[in-house]
Amino acid sequence: MNAPTVVVHDGSGAAPLAPAAGLAPSLERTRLRLYLLQMIVDSALLVGSASLIEYFYFGGEASSQLPAAQLLLPLFLTIAWHNGTYSIDALTDWRSSSMKMLSAVAIGALLLNFFAFFAKMNVYFSRVVFVAGLLAAVIAMAAARYAMVKWIRRQWGPPMNRLVIEAGGPPLNLAGAYRIDAAVHGLVPALEDPHALDRLSRYLRNMDQVIVNCPLDQRGDWAKVLKGSGVHGEVTSELVREIGALGVIHRTDADVSTLLVSTGPLGIRARITKRAFDVVLAGGALVVLSPVLLLAALAIKLEDGGPVLFSQRRLGRGNQFFSIFKLRTMHVAAGDAEGNRSTGRSDERVTRIGRFLRRTSIDELPQLVNVVRGEMSLVGPRPHALGSQAGSKLFWQVDARYWQRHSLRPGLTGLAQIRGLRGATDTERDLAVRLQADLEYLAGWSIWRDLQIIARTFRVLKHERAY
Repeated sequence: MNAPTVVVHDGSGAAPLAPAAGLAPSLERTRLRLYLLQMIVDSALLVGSASLIEYFYFGGEASSQLPAAQLLLPLFLTIAWHNGTYSIDALTDWRSSSMKMLSAVAIGALLLNFFAFFAKMNVYFSRVVFVAGLLAAVIAMAAARYAMVKWIRRQWGPPMNRLVIEAGGPPLNLAGAYRIDAAVHGLVPALEDPHALDRLSRYLRNMDQVIVNCPLDQRGDWAKVLKGSGVHGEVTSELVREIGALGVIHRTDADVSTLLVSTGPLGIRARITKRAFDVVLAGGALVVLSPVLLLAALAIKLEDGGPVLFSQRRLGRGNQFFSIFKLRTMHVAAGDAEGNRSTGRSDERVTRIGRFLRRTSIDELPQLVNVVRGEMSLVGPRPHALGSQAGSKLFWQVDARYWQRHSLRPGLTGLAQIRGLRGATDTERDLAVRLQADLEYLAGWSIWRDLQIIARTFRVLKHERAY
């Protein structure tokens, strides 16, 4: 599959711009369906091989033996799901996938025998059927992986979207990749320009791998941009191939080496878990808290008759713009669309009901809609207004690592918030400690940590710096 060089024009004569939906549809659902298909095939082969061995071993007669393969199946699937048996390797490298499958079978068999020993069930297993069935199943599952990888290559080529951004680097010939010219499309690694980052995010959307082919003096800037993109990002390098440096990717499908500079912070299983967690809890919270939202909306209307909701453009996952929702807490004429001025204590722009809503954090509840829509998560780095400043500097001018916090969906609450790091950022240190908390969260995500953060959030809903 050879993807075309991309040229997208808007008819205005300006630099072409990728569609908001991205250059290509996401292949993640296709991969998930293939993983599910492989799980079904593995299950059938594991149980079927043992059943076939048992049938011939007992001469076609009914057996009183316990169905060991059926008992092994849930153990195998659980281990296989967690050790990466059903990952991109399963679709591209049958040898690596087979080794992970073999590991899952072996560990599952050991656990089953361990449990059976203490439950005194071993006597009900046929050792011949159990061992021969496992060997037959492993051989059959490895053969199925080989056949699936061959079939996938014929149908799609690599089952992933790859993008090469040509930004003045050495010649790079990578088959099956989308290719764009950075100069033609107006793409620059401008960390100080949120609009340039949003423009770039359109091209990165739905991409599984992004390779920036740029000269040496631009690699640092491109690396910083990619770190906040939430995608697998690489920058090219000719020198590392010559000196045989470690920690680089020597591509066999293109005569070039690349430096891996970024990866998405969560794997596919973690993303599925986190998204399901968000949808269930946020959807339930909207139903339960709807009376509170209705009462707050009524109070806002009664005070000055203005709109109930306030929306503001923020940068979200992958540095892409989205509109965040809040209950309006300021006078209509005092709305700050870019967030150039942080709200302070006794701020004259805040209404009477708005002051109460801010102190109790009720004004943030409409962001549950952002969570359900997939623009935010319940837990993650808080999205900041574009004009937010720490002292006299914009946030990203204080620390270049600021953009890394955008590799995950922004959150309704986060590690910084439960540590009391809220309110105005009067000094650069105010931002530094929040950024450190955000980066700590990105480096150590787990669903249990999200639960702990949500539980601890109830203790800081009313906070002295919430004004």
